[in-house]
Amino acid sequence: LSRLYKPDLTECFQNTVLVWFPCVYLWLLAPFYALKLYCHDCGCIRISTLCTAKTVINKQITDHFESHHTFSAMQSGFRAGHGCTSVLAICIIQLERIRGCRSSVFLFLFWVLAVVCSLVPLRAKIQLNPCPVKDASFLSKMLFWWFTGLVVKGYRTPLEAGDLWNLREEDTSDKIISDLEEEWTTECMSSLSVCFSRQENTMAAGVALGTRLPDQAQILRKLQKEQSSGFCLLRTLARNLGPYFLTGTMCIIFHDFFMFAIPQVLSLLLGFMNEEDAPLWKGYFYATLMFLLSCLQSLFNHQYMYTCFTVGMRVKTAVMGLVYRKSLVINSASRRTCTVGEIVNLVSADTQKLMDFVVYFNAVWLAPIEIALCLFFLWQHLGPSALAGIATVILIFPLNGFIAKKRSKLQVQMKFMDGRIKLMNEILNGIKILKFYAWEKAFLEQVLGYREKELKALKKSQILYSISIASFNSSTFLIAFAMFGVYVLIDDKNVLDAQKVFVSMALINILKTPLSQLPFCIFSMVPLSSLSIFFSDGEGVLIDNGMFSWTKEGPPCLKRINVRVPQGSLVAVVGHVGSGKSSLLSAMLGETEKRSGSVSIKGSVAYVPQQAWIQNATVQDNVTFGREKQKTWYQRVLDACALLPDLEILPAGDSTEIGEKGLNLSGGQKQRVSLARAVYRKADVYLLDDPLSAVDAHVGQHIFDKVIGPKGVLRNKTRVLVTHGMSFLPQADLILVLVDGEITESGSYQELLSRHGAFADFIHTFASNDRKESVTETAAQRGRTSFGIINLYWRKGDTNSTNLQGMEPMSEIDEEQVPEDLGKLMEVDKARTGRVRLEMYMEYFKTIGMAFIIPIVFLYAFQQGASLTYNYWLSLWADEPIVNGTQVDTDMKLAVYGALGFAQGIAIFGTTVAISVGGIIASRHLHMDLLKNVLHSPMSFFETTPSGNLLNRFAKEIDAIDCMIPDGLKMMLGYLFKLMEVCIIVMLATPFAAVVILPLAILYAFVQSFYVATSCQLRRLESVSRSPIYTHFNETVQGASVIRAFGEQHRFIVQANKRVDFNQTSYFPRFVATRWLAVNLEFVGNGVVLAAAILSVMGKDTLSPGIVGLAVSHSLQVTGILSWIVRSWTDVENNIVSVERVKEYADTAKEAVWTVEGSSLPLAWPQTGTIEFQDYGLQYRKGLDWALKGITLKIQEREKVGIVGRTGAGKSSLALGIFRILEAAKGAIYIDGVNIAEIGLHDLRSRITIIPQDPVLFSGSLRMNLDPFDTYTDEEIWSSLELAHLKNFVSNLPDKLNYECSEGGENLSLGQRQLVCLARALLRKTKILVLDEATAAVDLETDTLIQSTIRQQFEDCTVLTIAHRLNTIMDYTRVIVMDKGHISEMDSPTNLISNRGQFYRMCREAGLV
Repeated sequence: LSRLYKPDLTECFQNTVLVWFPCVYLWLLAPFYALKLYCHDCGCIRISTLCTAKTVINKQITDHFESHHTFSAMQSGFRAGHGCTSVLAICIIQLERIRGCRSSVFLFLFWVLAVVCSLVPLRAKIQLNPCPVKDASFLSKMLFWWFTGLVVKGYRTPLEAGDLWNLREEDTSDKIISDLEEEWTTECMSSLSVCFSRQENTMAAGVALGTRLPDQAQILRKLQKEQSSGFCLLRTLARNLGPYFLTGTMCIIFHDFFMFAIPQVLSLLLGFMNEEDAPLWKGYFYATLMFLLSCLQSLFNHQYMYTCFTVGMRVKTAVMGLVYRKSLVINSASRRTCTVGEIVNLVSADTQKLMDFVVYFNAVWLAPIEIALCLFFLWQHLGPSALAGIATVILIFPLNGFIAKKRSKLQVQMKFMDGRIKLMNEILNGIKILKFYAWEKAFLEQVLGYREKELKALKKSQILYSISIASFNSSTFLIAFAMFGVYVLIDDKNVLDAQKVFVSMALINILKTPLSQLPFCIFSMVPLSSLSIFFSDGEGVLIDNGMFSWTKEGPPCLKRINVRVPQGSLVAVVGHVGSGKSSLLSAMLGETEKRSGSVSIKGSVAYVPQQAWIQNATVQDNVTFGREKQKTWYQRVLDACALLPDLEILPAGDSTEIGEKGLNLSGGQKQRVSLARAVYRKADVYLLDDPLSAVDAHVGQHIFDKVIGPKGVLRNKTRVLVTHGMSFLPQADLILVLVDGEITESGSYQELLSRHGAFADFIHTFASNDRKESVTETAAQRGRTSFGIINLYWRKGDTNSTNLQGMEPMSEIDEEQVPEDLGKLMEVDKARTGRVRLEMYMEYFKTIGMAFIIPIVFLYAFQQGASLTYNYWLSLWADEPIVNGTQVDTDMKLAVYGALGFAQGIAIFGTTVAISVGGIIASRHLHMDLLKNVLHSPMSFFETTPSGNLLNRFAKEIDAIDCMIPDGLKMMLGYLFKLMEVCIIVMLATPFAAVVILPLAILYAFVQSFYVATSCQLRRLESVSRSPIYTHFNETVQGASVIRAFGEQHRFIVQANKRVDFNQTSYFPRFVATRWLAVNLEFVGNGVVLAAAILSVMGKDTLSPGIVGLAVSHSLQVTGILSWIVRSWTDVENNIVSVERVKEYADTAKEAVWTVEGSSLPLAWPQTGTIEFQDYGLQYRKGLDWALKGITLKIQEREKVGIVGRTGAGKSSLALGIFRILEAAKGAIYIDGVNIAEIGLHDLRSRITIIPQDPVLFSGSLRMNLDPFDTYTDEEIWSSLELAHLKNFVSNLPDKLNYECSEGGENLSLGQRQLVCLARALLRKTKILVLDEATAAVDLETDTLIQSTIRQQFEDCTVLTIAHRLNTIMDYTRVIVMDKGHISEMDSPTNLISNRGQFYRMCREAGLV
């Protein structure tokens, strides 16, 4: 944050005040100074030549400064003013000389002011570690030599983030997105105006014809349809990035010119070989010219690629920025249809495809022109026979188009991928619930179900792609076969000589590129539509009152709402579960769809949601939330929100890092941090959604008195408080009673009681029993487990450890190390260094299996052997002597040529399919291993690993293993074998070429080794810097309503920009590295062309034209082959890093086994439900204090035990020990006489039940959320819903049990989610039930019903309740009072009260005694 708020003058101030201040000084005082000089004449000083020269140079320097100073459009007048000032200064110098003034204080002060005012903007413009491309020379830019320094540095030592250059200003998020947002707004407005102009025309026609007119809604639907088609987004990107992209287009046009010139020079060279008396200099000239043309072709090609990748990078930045901004304003309806998983997929897979589209975009119009030119030149050589080539192209074209269309339809693979990522995101968010319920296997099966469908679609797509590749690679042969066949068959006099054959082959090789690019271009346009659909969704509006619904089409959630909240008053909102209390606050925030009516909120807003949203940051950062820390106010806020005792427990006080979603805080602590954030803001209006539901009774009363109530720090603010606490209501200025989305009663407490309505009946029923107790309704905050306080797995330099059994005390060395990372929790995603180890390749190939690898190598050798043979056969055919104007046995020659070509085509198809299938096998295994490793990890792993790191593995890295590695291998092996073929042919023709080829090969290997070390490390750095983007997106989407309520969008956008820019700093050098290598290596390849041509000229007398044509035409392919080898090799090397990153989690610590093989555990265990703790001890982490110390306790069957205690006392630690979320550090727990440490985790967790404090639901049907294994009948489920008081609600849902819950169960209220968790427990009905503050989010009436249900249904079970409302455990058989990890009191409630100990004091505070 200190970086965000660095003291600096604004750009406006620097470009106005600092520019004008010296000028104003000079112009204002110049008349007075001139008058002074006029009055004091000291004689004229002679103006020498030196003086004149100095004056002229001074003026030129000033003009130079003016021309290089950055002035905006509005500052065009500033430049003129600045220029006039410099002229005035020179005039004053001359006047001083005329009047004899030798030393001028006046001008001295002017120059000092000018220098000082220039230093500030100069300091702002100085960049640390700037990108060297800015200052590079023309030649350095063309050959990418400016990049060499980084390559050398990367070769010597592994690169780190600090070694990378800063982004150029034009590549930064701020610059790109601000420009793009303007264009996007203009584009949408212009589309709207076009739509409305059409509407006017239609209206005119409609009036004439007397027809019904389309309304505005239809027009807007048309606009939305156009936006969602993708062209709106494409036009916006084109306007913004088009001019720079056009420079690349010019490069590709020059590249094409040189590319088509080379076959013409080859034709001249082969003509020279046929002329017996041609002078040798001609041959050398043609050879040199071919070399130069090849070099120029390479240079322009790579400048084009560099431009494309730069534009692609900017497109990626733009799209990520727009997606992030959209996710900040996304409304509730869109939030339900567009999940975090889908948004992560948009910024990973879809942006990558959009970048590919930039590279292939020019192929749309350039490929047809290239194809036409090739066919034109072929017609010149072969006449009408070239039409056979055209026919073949026409056949290949639709085939590739059809395949591209089919593959785009198979984009359902992306749908399954979206589903898988979405589900993984939910699993990571709800991992605690999965472990408590032993549901990992059920969700593992669901993920694998998505994965299998995804791989099935991928397999079909890859087979189609293999056909496309086979047709593309065989296209050279097919076109040549068709043309040569028709040419020799239509007329016996048509003979194939070297010139015709090899110039045609060179042209056909050119033809391959445009033929291959078109399908890619079509396929890469797919993500445009999905991105545009995301952008064109509706946005929330800050208006409320009237009728509201969660979606545009859905039923209203609030009806006939009329609220008048006087400024500075306290309004309480009460009602049953699902009555619309939270919806009312959402309507005030503009988070719902407004159907009718309007009301505005005056002043700034602070919002405390029902489920606290906590950032992965320090406690202080969560409270200050982007504002500067005001020490006195900060301390006052912490005291009012009862956070000071908690800070004393935390390892690093308020500098302690909180895990994602507040994982390592108790429910009460999260809610108090969330409340403190709102209080610290000093807003005008406070919307408080049941903030006291998750805190102890005495803490709730403290917070109400000190914060919310008439004497609290917010007493002069407008407060809307949703609450179930009865004792707060008398102090409210206005009470709103909500029933089924309508306000049935409103007024003060006394007014409502005097009306004797439903509210009065409710108060008399519940308040008489426990008015004081019901102050807060839930969740005693507690020292939780993986959620406690001392419980945190605080890092002290080492990684997360999980096996906590048999821990020794910390050594002295460990103790000294503690402060180093005190309070640090999350593990940063680290990049490995050095080249990818050989083991990673072996690991990948091992998962494919040798059964696949051997046939693949054999097929590659076979296809290249066939290619070499038919090319050599062509050269023999070309050298065949002509007898009577014809060649003999042309039919046989054509048949052999055809057979060899078709054999090669089949082999190509076989290899590509084999590699694709092998890749899918490897991918399936690696994903399965990753999924199992993650799900078998203990809770500590999830607390210290950001979800972005894991989502990155499951999204981008798995996508790379699915597609990138197999595609890279196909290309690399194909071109590697092709290179071997070219070298063999060149050395067959001119054995002396080996003298040149071997040194070039050594140089190639040397340059490649330099490059790979740098490139590999850049790929790792890019992967590592991508994870924080996903984590930040995830966090933002979940807390969007809070961010909007606090008006903090700009600060979060700045953070997102920084993360994206940091990622791009490693992506930019990554693609430049490829260009650097390719340019330099293609000069090596062009050396082969020169060698083959020069040696052919030297051996003119001994070599036949056929063999020369074969050697030279093949050597011309070397540059392209080397370029593709580099690209594919790099892709494989870079993407094999994904295997490395996926395998990382194989080495992390794991939980105990889920099931023990051959276990003798009875099926009905536990039968009685006795629990025994024997000297049980628990530590959250080695070296921390004991969370539980020497607990010895026996709980009898059917006993009801309440567990109470202050924050951090160890209440929840007992529950975590029973479920083995944490393993025992000493002692043991026995259930029905069985040591739970000796049985499988699932055997244990599936036989006992917990109702947790945080009610987590997963997207899917309500039935799946209750019974993911499908083990219960519908009747049993309906019975459990009835007992959980949900039957009426579920019966009224459209799909009943099949009702689709949205991500996180957001389409149910928090109270309803809590009741679903109760229904889960009633369905399982095990002998042991643990209630972890289970009625946190329900009203008192529902809580009473739940408590009676638990008493009846679990009468014959052992029940352990971590108590929140003490009155609920007053009839329990025993109460355990925990204090600092040990049992301080244990007896029946009556005896404990009579003993007047700690429990008595707690009851007194709660108003029970």
